[in-house]
Amino acid sequence: MEAARAVRFLFVVCGCLALPPRAEPVCPERCDCQHPQHLLCTNRGLRAVPKTSSLPSPQDVLTYSLGGNFITNITAFDFHRLGQLRRLDLQYNQIRFLHPKTFEKLSRLEELYLGNNLLQALAPGTLAPLRKLRILYANGNEIGRLSRGSFDGLESLVKLRLDGNALGALPDAVFAPLGNLLYLHLESNRIRFLGKNAFAQLGKLRFLNLSANELQPSLRHAATFAPLRSLSTLILSANSLQHLGPRVFQHLPRLGLLSLRGNQLTHLAPEAFWGLEALRELRLEGNRLSQLPVALLEPLHSLEALDLSGNELSALHPTVFGHLGRLRELSLRDNALRALSGDIFAASPALYRLDLDGNGWTCDCRLRGLKRWMGDWHSQGRLLTVFVQCRHPPALRGKYLDYLDDQQLQNGSCADPSPSVSPTVDSKPRPLPTAVGGEMAPPAGGLAEQLPPQPQQRGRFLPGVAWDAAARELLGNRSALRLSRRGPGLQQPPSAAAAAGPAPHPLDLLEKPERGRPTPADPVHAEPTPTAAPASAPPPAGDPWQRAAKQRLVAKQQESAAQADAGVGLPPLVSDPCDFNKFILCNLTVEAVGPDSASVRWAVREHRSPRPLGGARFRLLFDRFGQQPKFHRFVYLPERSDSATLRELRGDTPYLVCVEGVLGGRVCPVAPRDHCAGLVTLPEPGSQNSVDYQMLTLALLAVNALLVLLALAAWASRWLRRKLRARRKGGAPVHVRHMYSTRRPLRSMGTGVSADFSGFQSHRPRTTVCALSEADLIEFPCDRFMDSGGGGAGGSLRREDHLLQRFAD
Repeated sequence: MEAARAVRFLFVVCGCLALPPRAEPVCPERCDCQHPQHLLCTNRGLRAVPKTSSLPSPQDVLTYSLGGNFITNITAFDFHRLGQLRRLDLQYNQIRFLHPKTFEKLSRLEELYLGNNLLQALAPGTLAPLRKLRILYANGNEIGRLSRGSFDGLESLVKLRLDGNALGALPDAVFAPLGNLLYLHLESNRIRFLGKNAFAQLGKLRFLNLSANELQPSLRHAATFAPLRSLSTLILSANSLQHLGPRVFQHLPRLGLLSLRGNQLTHLAPEAFWGLEALRELRLEGNRLSQLPVALLEPLHSLEALDLSGNELSALHPTVFGHLGRLRELSLRDNALRALSGDIFAASPALYRLDLDGNGWTCDCRLRGLKRWMGDWHSQGRLLTVFVQCRHPPALRGKYLDYLDDQQLQNGSCADPSPSVSPTVDSKPRPLPTAVGGEMAPPAGGLAEQLPPQPQQRGRFLPGVAWDAAARELLGNRSALRLSRRGPGLQQPPSAAAAAGPAPHPLDLLEKPERGRPTPADPVHAEPTPTAAPASAPPPAGDPWQRAAKQRLVAKQQESAAQADAGVGLPPLVSDPCDFNKFILCNLTVEAVGPDSASVRWAVREHRSPRPLGGARFRLLFDRFGQQPKFHRFVYLPERSDSATLRELRGDTPYLVCVEGVLGGRVCPVAPRDHCAGLVTLPEPGSQNSVDYQMLTLALLAVNALLVLLALAAWASRWLRRKLRARRKGGAPVHVRHMYSTRRPLRSMGTGVSADFSGFQSHRPRTTVCALSEADLIEFPCDRFMDSGGGGAGGSLRREDHLLQRFAD
């Protein structure tokens, strides 16, 4: 029986030795096969596709990367065993030829990357087996032509890249099999002509890039883009286009972005953008446009961003942007503009970013309207900072329009509808004013001006500016008005004077006005006749009006000199905005902070301002703390303001608020660091995103306390369990003082028990309790090492069990 078992065992052993060893999976040379579904052979210096026959299961491979090698040819059998392949990367090789049956077995392939190789053509039928292909990259090759069968069978293709090749033309219906194509890249080729049916059957296409080609100078045929009804992005930049015909984009109702930058456009038909009602962004920078037709932008009701920078625009019609109600960003930098109408942007209430830098601005009266519009929109916080730097006249070169006052913009001749008085004497004869009820009526045909004359214009009515100022200050607007009428250049003829009667007493001018007399709010200035005396002529000595004004002026000068001699201090005269910020402005505080608003208050010390500059205004700058760039939002406040309320703030957000003075339209170029304050808005009530830090702190403290209690409870339960276990076994706990002997040295520590323990116990009777002396190493209950009730072999086994229990404890 035993012999039979031995023979059987011998046969089993021999059979196991005769079996062949299990085959280990072998990865192709120079490749990485750490994951069974990914075969990585990128940048390995390969000159041919590695053989995949050594793989245990090639059908499991889903991605195969062969990019960055020196592969030149792809044979028909390189991928025939990879039937489940989903992604194949062959980019950055030197592939010149693809066998027609290369992809015959890859019916499940979804992504194919052939970019940056040396392919010269895509033979018809080569890609036909790839029915599920969704992405095809053939960019960066040397493909010079496309045939109609190049893309047969690619019904599922979504993205096609053919950029960076040498394509010269697009045959008709070459993309017809690609009915589901969404993205088509054709940039950086040599395409010169677009056929009428070049994009046939591409009704779902959304993105088309034709930039950096050599398109014909004129784009006139609207049928070229007619099939692209779903197109949303069209890029035609960096071509040689010079002219856009009318309605060339009329079949693109969903187009949202049109880029024509970097061309040579010099002329745009007035209806060039007809049909683009959904266009949101138009880029025309870097062309040679010198003018824009008035109706060019009229169809673009949805336009939000317009870039006209880098052209040759010298003038713009005031209504060219009149239909762009949604315009938010406009760039006109680097053109040849010298002036703009003040209401050219009035029809775009959403405009907040305007770039006017890099033009040859002439800062004269023609820019007063633009400055006024910019100030109004800045005061409402609706417009970012706009830089308009003067180039002419030479006295204002390099200065910014924001920092100029109206007096500095008086130069130049312009037909500004704003009321002003011409400083020159009109050579056209006009009828003299007639006296009506003791008052001088305006001439027939001449009308009243609605604003008082500017300082440069006052010399027409009185002998000098100082005389006019004194007369206005002493006699009031009415007397000054009458002085302007009865100046040396406008003396009444004898007949008119006789008809009007004797001149009234100067004090009568300050009495209640008679009916029919003009009020200060409606002053009347008569034009001088050609026979008017020069403005510098002294006032006649017999005129009681000027004699009384002169006497009062002399009296006031004497009074001021007496006050100065007596040491009576006057408020300081401040004309510099920086001095105003430093010495006059003070005590900036923040009050009434809410979730979306805050009130700011400041104080102004007593001061005087020069008469031409008028009173000081204020500019409030505010932004979120740490925002870059700082202070791109600010608000202009009226004169004599001492508080403002910021609204539409973000809840639970830190803000930095600064205030500075504005004198005569000028601000200090140095940042107002001395008058800034910080604030933190309150959290919005009921906001789900707001965090209650007090509740969060209490919750964390409660969690920490709970964890401490759990730790104490675990420690107490463990200690109590040990106590109960010690009592149950009847033994006392081991103390450290019993670890070492005080009478005899330690003999052995090999097993944790002294070497003479067995000898010490051998001559004593085996009792239930074995009393050990202090000379022993450790005190243990004796019943854990010997059994008093058993003997012989059974007793020794039980003793071994006790030893095992000892080390287990």
